[in-house]
Amino acid sequence: MKYLVGFSRTFVGVLFIISGLIKLNDPVGFSFKLEEYFSQGVLDLPFFMPYALTIAIIVVIVEVLLGIMLLIGFKPKLTVWSLLAMIVFFTFLTFYSAYFNKVTDCGCFGDAVKLTPWESFIKDIVLLIFIIVLVVGVKFIRPMFTEKINLVIMIVSFLGCSWFAFYVLNHLPAKDFRPYKIGANIQDGMVVPDDAPKPLYEYAWRFKVNGEDKIVVTNGDYPSVDGDFIDVETTEIQKGYEPPIHDFTIEKDGSDFTEAMLKKDKLVMVIAYDLVKSNYDVFNKLKVTTDQALKNGYEVIGMSASSEATGGALVKEYDLNFDFYFTDETALKTIVRSNPAILVLGNGTILQKEHYNDFDNLVFKP
Repeated sequence: MKYLVGFSRTFVGVLFIISGLIKLNDPVGFSFKLEEYFSQGVLDLPFFMPYALTIAIIVVIVEVLLGIMLLIGFKPKLTVWSLLAMIVFFTFLTFYSAYFNKVTDCGCFGDAVKLTPWESFIKDIVLLIFIIVLVVGVKFIRPMFTEKINLVIMIVSFLGCSWFAFYVLNHLPAKDFRPYKIGANIQDGMVVPDDAPKPLYEYAWRFKVNGEDKIVVTNGDYPSVDGDFIDVETTEIQKGYEPPIHDFTIEKDGSDFTEAMLKKDKLVMVIAYDLVKSNYDVFNKLKVTTDQALKNGYEVIGMSASSEATGGALVKEYDLNFDFYFTDETALKTIVRSNPAILVLGNGTILQKEHYNDFDNLVFKP
């Protein structure tokens, strides 16, 4: 039991720290995932949505601290029971997501490791088993250092996590795991290889034969049945290959400008997934920045999921010298964790990406 507890202590502690730090690297992204859980049709807790970012930061910091507490043996009873409560809650969420197919990615490891809902649930079950071992064998969890040293480690860890959260919230994630990272080419990210796995579907055809319903299941071919066709139910039994970038478009007035814009060698994108929620305090600085880009020969476009009227009003109010195009909100949230933000592209490759606090870092080559 002593050795089993020792292994469980290391495994659970390290996994909680890694999982927490990955999400702490991108708390805004984790808050988007929490908003999905809180939304109507999932957990139906919309009153929590305005506090999603605060909840996200608290949860991930607690996750990291519990992992550290377990490894150094600080307050073992409090630690293991807190871990048990957290994993029971997470297990419920992942089971709910998997069984009802509500949230397709739990965000357990942010964008670094994508897990299907059932994979997330299985991962939580494994963790639950190891944490139960820790609860049963808590007497074998001994402190690594003295009480004072352990307390100092926890204070330093808390301050370090808090500083890191503050930094990434006011800039961008320290490590970008998304398909829109600097150096990535958007066109390449949308390509589906010729040998990519295709989705497989199962078709349940329903016929009326001699006055009775008859169901014939095939993988696509219309069955030869001597009866009257009623309907067909289609089920995807195996997902096909999905490119890293699959929902990116640049549209205006019903026309698609994606291909044309991504061919430009000097393009600046102003990203604002929701103009109503944008930080208006920075739009005067945004105008100065985009005017400089225009002066140096760059084409500047805005990209938002807001209405054309909202974009037009903002252009007029701040005397912006560019128009807003429509792009899917989820895609824009994935591209950059800042509202607004600026991207600089060359032939579809992302060369620069900056938070609104870092517009001064942008360089527009003549």
